[in-house]
Amino acid sequence: MDNVILKAENISKYYKLGVIGTRSFKEDLQGFWKKAFRISGNEKINPNNTNNSSNELWALKDISFEIMQGDVVGFVGKNGAGKSTLLKILSRITLPTTGTIKGMGRIASLLEVGTGFHAELTGRENIFLNGQILGMHKKEILLKFDEIVAFSGIERFLDTPVKRYSSGMYVRLAFAIAAHLDPEILIIDEVLAVGDSDFQKKCLGKMKQVSAEEGKTVLFVSHNSQALKNLCNKAIHLEKGRLIDIGSTQDIITNYLKNEQDQPLKKVYNDPDEAPGNSNIRIKKLEVIPKYVDNSKIIDIRTPLTIQFEFWYLPSENIDLGVSMSLNTVMGDCIFDVDSIAQPFQKGLVKGQCTIPGNLLNNGSYTISLIFIRNTSSAIFELEECLSFDVEDFRENTAWYGDWPGAIRPKFKVLLEQENL
Repeated sequence: MDNVILKAENISKYYKLGVIGTRSFKEDLQGFWKKAFRISGNEKINPNNTNNSSNELWALKDISFEIMQGDVVGFVGKNGAGKSTLLKILSRITLPTTGTIKGMGRIASLLEVGTGFHAELTGRENIFLNGQILGMHKKEILLKFDEIVAFSGIERFLDTPVKRYSSGMYVRLAFAIAAHLDPEILIIDEVLAVGDSDFQKKCLGKMKQVSAEEGKTVLFVSHNSQALKNLCNKAIHLEKGRLIDIGSTQDIITNYLKNEQDQPLKKVYNDPDEAPGNSNIRIKKLEVIPKYVDNSKIIDIRTPLTIQFEFWYLPSENIDLGVSMSLNTVMGDCIFDVDSIAQPFQKGLVKGQCTIPGNLLNNGSYTISLIFIRNTSSAIFELEECLSFDVEDFRENTAWYGDWPGAIRPKFKVLLEQENL
């Protein structure tokens, strides 16, 4: 098709794990031929070969896709899925082991803090250096120079060597250069997480502008699903170096998050003798029941969660029984601890539940612990981290995509009003 601006065909990337840079030129040359012809001399490296040794790594395996002009494409996947490796290949920073990349036009990439910068040169000099790397003439760079400096906000440090810049200043200048020097394809990795909220807002606005108004193509990697949904019209899901799916951003991210939230939300023990507990308590069932919003099947910050539990009560004496439930982060920080009213129960099955309302928790990973208490004073059984679940982010009416501060995230607002003078 005429509007295909980037095409990847059967891309694979192979690494041999081990010490690098300690061999002679002859050994390096021999290693190159072994890599290309699989040691035997004729057997080529095959990413689908299941007999690869433990010191071999296929970062990418047989990936093919097409990207159209003006697309804004997000890449999703766990750490180690191959996202950054693929972007480096698309940016022509590294070569694929197999396959080809066909692209049209200039490619500007921002993959790491200070990508393409010379540490000893000033910010001003690096603007011209990066422009020349992109194939631009000095007159073209001069036309964009003031706009780049204004966007980056580092006017005071323009004639300072960039080795003295903070990581935030690096990213500001690097993004300003990459976005303003008229690339046909702009490739951005997770580095925008370094910037502050105002700068993130400017960057995301600029990416929308170059795609919607100027017809540029943007490739964007982020672990922030909400930023991807708001910015991208397509998404690519990678897992263990393989392309899992490509399609609309909403569908790809929804399916990806469903797969990520695969921890069991329900545990059932049918045999009291094998269930967790002791002579007083035996657990029958533990369950987290989400009340999904908009049929999304994803637990996000809006989702009410009901914690249900059942246990066999086996008292050896008459006591008042209460249950305490705590919600903790995976780091062990307690978000809250609530308890029931202590009361007497007969021997048999007891059911309990507690509902965590939506728009209370921040995004993150959480665990549930239960403590069974005698006469409001002493524990007769403790069940730590018996359930776990993840809460995904969701945002609306905001351009801030950094980490939302705080252990909780309740949905109430600060009210402002102005009095007439």
